Amino acid sequence: MTVPVTTPVTAPATGDSPAIASPAEIAGLRRRYLLRTVSAAGVDIIFTSVFVVFANAWSYAPRSMAVGLFLLVGVNYLVSRRLFIPIEEYLAGRRSFEEVQRRLTQLPLLTGVRVALLAMVMVGFRVSAPFLWPDATLQALPTQTLADAIALCLLLPLFYFTYIYFVISDYLGSLCSYIFERTGNNLSLFFGRYRLKLGIALLVISLAPMTAVIIDLFSYKGVKLQFEIATDVAISLMGVVVSIYFIGRSLLRPIRILSRAMSAVTGGDMSVRVPVTSNDEVGELTGQFNTMVEGLRERERIRETFGRYVDESVASTILQRGGNGVLAGETREATILFTDVSGFTTIAETLPPDHLIGALNEYLETVLAPIRAHGGVVNTFIGDGLFASFNMPLACPGHAAAAIRASVDIQRAVTGRLFGEARVPFVTRIGISTGAVIGGSVGAGQRLSFTLLGDTVNLAARLEKLNKDHGTSILLSETTRAGCGTEFVFKPLGSTAVRGRSASLAIFTIDTV
Repeated sequence: MTVPVTTPVTAPATGDSPAIASPAEIAGLRRRYLLRTVSAAGVDIIFTSVFVVFANAWSYAPRSMAVGLFLLVGVNYLVSRRLFIPIEEYLAGRRSFEEVQRRLTQLPLLTGVRVALLAMVMVGFRVSAPFLWPDATLQALPTQTLADAIALCLLLPLFYFTYIYFVISDYLGSLCSYIFERTGNNLSLFFGRYRLKLGIALLVISLAPMTAVIIDLFSYKGVKLQFEIATDVAISLMGVVVSIYFIGRSLLRPIRILSRAMSAVTGGDMSVRVPVTSNDEVGELTGQFNTMVEGLRERERIRETFGRYVDESVASTILQRGGNGVLAGETREATILFTDVSGFTTIAETLPPDHLIGALNEYLETVLAPIRAHGGVVNTFIGDGLFASFNMPLACPGHAAAAIRASVDIQRAVTGRLFGEARVPFVTRIGISTGAVIGGSVGAGQRLSFTLLGDTVNLAARLEKLNKDHGTSILLSETTRAGCGTEFVFKPLGSTAVRGRSASLAIFTIDTV
């Protein structure tokens, strides 16, 4: 079964939920569970066959296997079928996920305990049969010491418990993935312990066979000792092979799923959400991973939404600094650029609102592109114009020259172009100034805005308006011209009085052709 990596819709948590699976699918899930449960009988047949071969007790085999099949197939089937009923009812929509979640998480444990009890009855019968029935076939079997008999009654049920526990855990992983794929529901009860599972696995794989051999060494001698050790070693090796396979699948499956999901997130896929397939620390970690990814996805959504109203680079800077979304005030030399549309009021009066907004949005996108291309940041859209900065808050080497390049590209992009369905021309005026700029988050309470302040900002706004008086499309200050070196050829326009300044200011323009 494939592991989903999309974010499905969570199913309703009521007892009248829609059916998750069809009757045929439910029957298939039940059949796979029961087959894995009664697979203990197959393991028992292998163990019994080994014993029969070593003991040369062929006449004993039918009776022994019949008891095993009766308990591990017949009785086990009925018991396990009853265990699965609540899960069936959930799959059929007659129970909520909350009602059945505990049964899901406990399914490996409950199934393993019941199989272990049946195995204990079976082993107890086999050990005591030669003493309880005066049968020549049974009495001819190799006799066992009390210590060996007790060890057998304990170790074999422990093996069957471990085997079934991990087999059903592996099945539970597939079932949880199936439920997750259909509903988005994940396990949220974590009372299992991964180290305990590892401990039981190691106990059965290593200590149990070792214990059996040690008991043989103290219980038997001669040929009998060789027989018992050979039998225990053969059974142990086959048991270890079977156990390692299912233990490995059960323990490593959720880790592999989580690893693939982490790789997907590292690759930029924020839609990943993985099924929780165990109730231990790994399952809890998987749940926390899903929560983390949801947080990252929400952060990305906020960033995208934020970027619609604040320049993306500003939004990224704010989100990366300090964790509180606030940029502390700082002073830095920067270049400020203001744009405005000449005669916009007249245009607005002649166009329907939808045509006006459509044309204006197309125009602003056109103006925005050169600014970003040259390292600028759009701080604010002001009606039909915008306010951009270079080297604040993001570093922009050669910011004065970058602002000039952006302004020339803007004029070339908008000159002669008609915007929107109304095919409207937008004649653009630009003012540029370079100097010290104060930048930071300004506002009250939870309402903050990244703002640039200072004489340089005011001057750029004044220069933009002065284009009307001089018949120009771009005006810049002496500080901006000086910051460009000899890269451009500027035309001086003399000195002019600027509102807010006592002294006249030298201004310049540049040919955009």
